[in-house]
Amino acid sequence: MDDARRYFAEFLGTLLLVFFGVGSVIAARVQGGVVVVALAFGFVMLALVYAIGPLSGSHVNPAVTLGVLLSGKISLLGAVAYWVAQFVGATVAAFILWGLTRWGDVVDQSGALGTNGYGAHINAGGAAVLETVLTFLFVLVVLVVTSRVEYAAFAGVPIGLANAAAHLVGVTLDGTSINPARSFGPAVFEGGTALRQLWVFIVFPLLGGALAALVAPLVTSRNPRYRAEPEEPAPHRP
Repeated sequence: MDDARRYFAEFLGTLLLVFFGVGSVIAARVQGGVVVVALAFGFVMLALVYAIGPLSGSHVNPAVTLGVLLSGKISLLGAVAYWVAQFVGATVAAFILWGLTRWGDVVDQSGALGTNGYGAHINAGGAAVLETVLTFLFVLVVLVVTSRVEYAAFAGVPIGLANAAAHLVGVTLDGTSINPARSFGPAVFEGGTALRQLWVFIVFPLLGGALAALVAPLVTSRNPRYRAEPEEPAPHRP
């Protein structure tokens, strides 16, 4: 029962992240600009950390789940279930947004249902590097900040800020994925070029997440605040 609740939390969290984040691209990209989109993704991520974090960890991102899996903090079966929930949640959110643009008189200011893509402002190689680096930053922050229970009270703040920072850099270049599920949902309904280019926004965010999982232990082990308390020295015996 607890597992089902966790998977539902990941489904719902990813649905809300994509609906509000991609929705800001669709409804406010022109008037609001990059800052509005970045804040929308950052704020909803911050809120989700506190809303569903205690239940599922608020991954809402297959790259984060991969990082957690490689860190040994979730089982392979649990990770697969998270991935399924995340992709389904993103697809449902994208369907709602697609319906709003088709039947709700909402003008799609992105022109492509808020999908990610390359070719206009960055090429495929550049998008691959960009997504790897941006996702690396985001997942590294998630893994490091959540590595100690005592930081749970403010974990949502750096995670939300890292998400927003990634979008400030990437929105005008490739739309900023850093989340394969976020890219998958809109691409399914947009089709065409977005679907053909989707592999870049799945493979390289996952690569960034994997690299973050490798680096996170090095970062935490070098900071004395993350180290275990030293043991008391044994009494000297003559």
